[in-house]
Amino acid sequence: MATIKEIAQRTGFSQATVSRLLNGDPTLSVREETRRKIIQASEDLGYSVQTKRIVIPHEVALLDNEKSDEALRDSYFTDLRSALECNAEQQRMEMTVFHNLDDMIARSSKFDGFMAIGADQISEEDLERLHRAMPYGVFIDVNPAPNLFDSVQPDLQQTMHDAVAACAAKGMKRVGFIGGKGCLMNFYEVDEENRATYFRREARRFGIQSDGLVYSDGLFTVSNGRALGEQFVRDHNGVLPDAVIVAADVIAVGVLQAFNAVGVLVPRDISVISINNQTISQLTSPPLSTFSIDQNELARVATLMLGDAISGKRTIRQHAYLSTSLVVRDSFVPAK
Repeated sequence: MATIKEIAQRTGFSQATVSRLLNGDPTLSVREETRRKIIQASEDLGYSVQTKRIVIPHEVALLDNEKSDEALRDSYFTDLRSALECNAEQQRMEMTVFHNLDDMIARSSKFDGFMAIGADQISEEDLERLHRAMPYGVFIDVNPAPNLFDSVQPDLQQTMHDAVAACAAKGMKRVGFIGGKGCLMNFYEVDEENRATYFRREARRFGIQSDGLVYSDGLFTVSNGRALGEQFVRDHNGVLPDAVIVAADVIAVGVLQAFNAVGVLVPRDISVISINNQTISQLTSPPLSTFSIDQNELARVATLMLGDAISGKRTIRQHAYLSTSLVVRDSFVPAK
C-alpha cells in the first residue's frame, strides 16, 4: 500500500510537506504546482483509497448558471449554492464561483473539476468545449449532457407519481397541472418540461381525467404563474378540477394570486400541490402543501460524486436521483 514516504520519493518533496498537505494543514503554504503534483502522485498510488481514507484537497469551480431576475427563483439557487459551499468545505474542496462559462473555461487549468447549478441554456457546442477543458463535472438539478458529465437531481418522476397518487387516494377524478417550460439544457429535443410529461403519464396510470387541464409554458416565475392561473380559471370557470399540481413554488405563488383575485378559494374550490418547499410556501394564503427537495442532500451527494470522479479518474458517468417528501399544509390535506 502507498505511504507518505513513497509519495515523497515520487514527487521529490519532503515527507513533512506531503503529510501536511494531504492532511489539510491550514498553516502550510506551497506553490500551486507543488500541491497538484503531490495530489496527483497520491491519487496515482491509491493513497486516499488504500490507506487512511483521507479526503484529498481539491480546487473546484462552481458555475452559477442562473441569470433570472425573479427573486423567489433566485432564492432557491442561493440556498443551493450555500449548501454546496458548506459541503465542499467539509470535503476539503476550495471552491471558486463563476457566473460566466467562458471565464471558468479560461481558468480551467487551475481546477480539478467543477459543479454547476442553474437552468439557463448552455449550447451543445459549449458543453463539449467545457468537457474538453474540464472532464470531471457534476450538474445539479439538471442533466444537460448525460454522456459528458455526472448529475444529481430530485426524483421528479417519483414526486409526480406521489402527487397524483395522493389525489387519487382522496377520490379526486379531475386534476390539472400548471408549470413552466423554462430553458431545456439537454442534447435531446423534447416537446414539454419533464414534470408535465410525468404528470400526464401518472394521470393515465391512476385513471384521473386531465384532458385540457395541462398548462405548461413560459418561465418559472411568479408573473408567469399568475398568467397561467388566470388562463386556467378563465378556461374552466364553474367546472374547476378537484386539484391542480404546480411544478414549483415560484409558479404556485402566482397561481394562488390569480385564484384569490377572482374569489377561487383554496382548498374549498380546488386543492393545490406544489414542489420545492421554499420558505415562501409557509407564508402564502393559504400555506402551500409542497414536496420538499433536500438541497443539502443534493449538495452532499454532488460533492462526493465529484470527489470520486476526480480521485478515480472515472470516465463512466453517474446520475443520482434523490427522493422528495410532501410537507402538508392547508392547500392540500391527504387522505388519512
